[in-house]
Amino acid sequence: MSDHPVRLGLFGATGRMGQGVLASLPDHPGLDLVAEVGRGGGDPFDDCDVVLDFAVAAATDDLLARLEGTRAALVTGVTGRDAAAEAALDARAAVAPVFAAANFSLGVAVLRALVRQACAAVGPGWDAEIFELHHRHKADAPSGTALALAAEAAAGAGLPWPDARAPVRDGLTGPRGDAEIGLAALRAGGVVGEHTVFLVGPSERLELIHRAADRRVFCHGALRAAAWVAGRAPGRYGMDDLAAATTRTP
Repeated sequence: MSDHPVRLGLFGATGRMGQGVLASLPDHPGLDLVAEVGRGGGDPFDDCDVVLDFAVAAATDDLLARLEGTRAALVTGVTGRDAAAEAALDARAAVAPVFAAANFSLGVAVLRALVRQACAAVGPGWDAEIFELHHRHKADAPSGTALALAAEAAAGAGLPWPDARAPVRDGLTGPRGDAEIGLAALRAGGVVGEHTVFLVGPSERLELIHRAADRRVFCHGALRAAAWVAGRAPGRYGMDDLAAATTRTP
């Protein structure tokens, strides 16, 4: 890696998270914003080392078209993409690094590991359920973070994912199955993000909770990811890679 600042592009600059990234940039002197794209258009990404995406899933084709012909790394925090859009990201990862995360919080990365360990530790006979609460403007449900936590719970419990995902419980659904993981979502007010994993045994309950008080935590995490992934080999990366690279054992 060279000593010059990482040249950053921002896709989704006019959105809530994009504005948060712009406000957080002064705390990351190793990053130099050279291009930004918002709802009204913007700059080309030709000179970018990395592009940070906080737009919407429907804008994936536009994003990848703007990246075509460049070697810029991509850091995306967008959730709710369909299979075709995910396949397009895989194709991009064949020629440039793609760092995708539903949540850029270090606390959530730790929570994911704890959920897997806890589900493995309690063993059969305990039910896993996940509840998430977000602001009224969030478009997709359940959140990408909730789905990631459910996948960790399934892995810890030895259940197939996404086969273990319970159907939406509304109406006369019958009793809960033994090999399923339920997810529930609420949207209200300006809640930044809350996730609770319930592990419920025959006569006791364990709750693992993460609450974000300020959306800047996601902005700073995404900017750290951008600085880390720039210049790396093509492929898919995520928060586990970043955590493993930055964690120091005492």
